Amino acid sequence: MKKWIIAIIGILVLTLTGCAKSNNADTWQTMEKNKQVVIGLDDSFVPMGFEKKNGQLTGYDIDLARAVFKEYGIKVSFQTIDWSMNVTELRNGTIDLIWNGYSITPERKKKVAFSNPYLRNRQVLVVKKNSGIDNFAQMKKYELGMQTGSTAEQWYETKQNVLHAKKTILYDTISNSFLDLNSGRIQGILLDEVYADYYIAHMAKSSEYKVIQNDRVPMDLFAVGMRKDDKTLQKKLNEGLARLQKNGKLRQINEKWFGKDSNYLGK
Repeated sequence: MKKWIIAIIGILVLTLTGCAKSNNADTWQTMEKNKQVVIGLDDSFVPMGFEKKNGQLTGYDIDLARAVFKEYGIKVSFQTIDWSMNVTELRNGTIDLIWNGYSITPERKKKVAFSNPYLRNRQVLVVKKNSGIDNFAQMKKYELGMQTGSTAEQWYETKQNVLHAKKTILYDTISNSFLDLNSGRIQGILLDEVYADYYIAHMAKSSEYKVIQNDRVPMDLFAVGMRKDDKTLQKKLNEGLARLQKNGKLRQINEKWFGKDSNYLGK
């Protein structure tokens, strides 16, 4: 009986070890063979990746991801995820990449590898125009909304000397924070500038909002997140982005979604 137990334990150890190796391996060859890559995103993050009324996914990062992998003949599938669980989904193998307005931060670099950056961004404060709020310092009297797991949340936790609210409320999506801003439950939202500009511009009453910047808020950079062992995938992504920069497709995508190329990182 003991021999059987030892044998079973040995098989389980080998199985688990094999699974760990497969989860931590460089997956480029598998993607190339299957002609398939799965990208995780929050499908409410305009204009980077979001769902239209007809249910179709669209956005800046959707176009960019498809353009990059078209260079390698690989089809892109997009998987909607709980944004606060993006690293867990990546580690579990549910997705291959995090590509959805994903800023490079020191905290994230401990957990994932990044491609070269492709877009500039910064965190801004959005308030109602009639709120009387004109700067970050005034938020110490008011409630502030942020998305769970966002760059805004990470920045706020380390830079409260720049922005310190009376209370913070976390949301699963930024669009839900706008509902509370409109109802008066919160008085400000800290979020990505690209989201704020696009979302407000497409609202029926866009003139009711004010976007506030602060010189002490540094620019952050959007890049693609991946498992640290995916060295070949990282190299291929960087090469693909460089090709799009060289042939002008990256500039075209910038102009399509922003109407300008000011956030473009190429020369």
